[in-house]
Amino acid sequence: MQTNSLRWVFPFVALAIGVVGFKAINALANEQEKKALVDTRPTVQVEPVSANDHQVVINSYGEVKPLENTQLSAQVSGEVLSWHPSFVAGGVVARGETLFSIEKDNYEAAVLVAEAELARAQAGLIEEQAQAKVAEDEAKRFPSKARTDLFLRKPQVLSAQANVKSAQAALKRAQRDLENCDVKAPYDALIVSRNVGVGQYVTMGSQVAELNNIETAEVIIPIAGFDSVFLPERIKGITATVIQKGLNSFTREGVIDRDLGIVDNATRMSSLVVRIEDPYGLKNKQPAIKFGSYVQVNFAGTTLNNIYRLPQALVNNQTVWVVGENQTLEPRKVTVIREEGEYFYISSGLKADDKLVVTLPEYPQKGMEVKIAGAQPAPESSDVSTSNTQQL
Repeated sequence: MQTNSLRWVFPFVALAIGVVGFKAINALANEQEKKALVDTRPTVQVEPVSANDHQVVINSYGEVKPLENTQLSAQVSGEVLSWHPSFVAGGVVARGETLFSIEKDNYEAAVLVAEAELARAQAGLIEEQAQAKVAEDEAKRFPSKARTDLFLRKPQVLSAQANVKSAQAALKRAQRDLENCDVKAPYDALIVSRNVGVGQYVTMGSQVAELNNIETAEVIIPIAGFDSVFLPERIKGITATVIQKGLNSFTREGVIDRDLGIVDNATRMSSLVVRIEDPYGLKNKQPAIKFGSYVQVNFAGTTLNNIYRLPQALVNNQTVWVVGENQTLEPRKVTVIREEGEYFYISSGLKADDKLVVTLPEYPQKGMEVKIAGAQPAPESSDVSTSNTQQL
C-alpha cells in the first residue's frame, strides 16, 4: 500500500521541483537581461547656440592730465600790493579773477602823459588841416599857376596824422600796462604753485605762478593692435565712459577728441585722446577727477554681425564639443576673433541650434555616445520582450 502511495506522490513532487527550477532559471535570466540593459553612457548637459550681433566695447587705461599748463609771468614791473585768497597751491580760481595786483601809480601817470600827447598830436593835425584848406582855396583862385604839394601842405598833414597814430599807440600801450597791473586768471584754474608775495618787487617776464586749466582735462589711452581693428572709421566725437576705481568709485562722461597719429616704437600701440569737460565738477556738480588720477576708459567700437558668444571655459585650443544627431560627441574647430571679459566671440565653426556641450565627460572622445541630461529616454524593444517573458 505504501509503495502504491509513493508511486502517486513521486510524479507530483517531480513536477513541483521542475516548476520551481524553471522559475528560478527564468528569474536568473531576467536579472541578467536587466543588468545588460543598464545605460552606461555618460550624461552631458547641452545648450543650443545662436548667432547675434555684438557691439564691441574697447577698454583701456590712462592718466588724467590738464588740457593746458601755464607758467604765469608778470607783464609789468612793480611792487605786489595784494593777492587773491585762493591764489595758493591747491586753490581754484575762475576765469578772469584777479590773482594779484601790482602798484599802479606809475602806470596811471603814464596813461595821463599818453592822453596829453594824443591831444597835442590831434591839435597839430587840426592846425595843419586848416592851413591845408587855406592853401587849397588860394590855389583855386589862381588856377593857372602851378602849386606844389608842399605849398598845399600835404606832407605836413600826413606828418600830423602820423603823430596822432603814434600818440594813440602810446596811449594804448599805457592803458594795457595799467590793466596788466591786475594779473587775472586766463581760465578756470587750479593753482599748482605761487612764487610771489605782498611787498615783493616783480619784473616784467618773471615767473610768478604755475596754473592748470580745469575747464577741460585729457586722458591719453593706448590702443593695442588687436583692439585697433575694431575701431570705428570715424572716432572723433564718440562718447566714452571714464571710470574712477577705488573705495568711492564713480563714472564720468568723456568724448574722444583725436588720434595722436603715431604708433609707439616700443609697444606698437596707437593712442587716442579723450576729453573730459569740467573735470573738477565746478559747473556740472559731478565728482571731481583729479589730475594725475589713473582711470579706465570704455567706448563702443564696431558692431560684429552673426557672432557666437561662448564662455572661455568651453573653448579649449580653438575647439568646442557638440552633440551630433546620433547623440555622439563631435569636436568642432572654431575661429575666435575677440575676447571680452569671460567670453570668446566666435565667427565660424558653429551652426545655429548646435547642441553645445557645457559639461564634458572626464575623457571625451570623438564619436562617444552620450545621453543628454533632462532628455526623455526613447522606448527600448528589449523592454517589451522582457515584460512579455515575465507574463509567461
